[in-house]
Amino acid sequence: MKELVESGGGSVQSGGSLTLSCVGSGWNIGGYSMAWFRQAPEKEREGVAMIDLDGDIAYADSVKDRFIISRNDAKHTVYLVMNNLKPEDTGRYYCAADQRWWPGRTGLKEREYNYWGQGTQVTVSS
Repeated sequence: MKELVESGGGSVQSGGSLTLSCVGSGWNIGGYSMAWFRQAPEKEREGVAMIDLDGDIAYADSVKDRFIISRNDAKHTVYLVMNNLKPEDTGRYYCAADQRWWPGRTGLKEREYNYWGQGTQVTVSS
């Protein structure tokens, strides 16, 4: 069974930093596009950052120049370094994976991923 396990969430003050990790437990993520999503209370889940199996990367405009996504396939792990955090970054952060590709795929839409972790909570106070 493919399982994604997130960690690294927590509570920080505005301007602080956190690093999230997502481990593919029991499977090799090397052939998968990976992404981070987040969901704030009473809001839809939104794509934050993605990295595909070729290393191409995309970010949501709201996190560009503040967040960095990377992957270490040998460790079956994807990371999200979050700098200069803002209260609006508060939410539950989810890791996602998928092998599919099609023209026009953005990598930042929920419907583009079949495998999801349980999430880790990030809370940023002002």
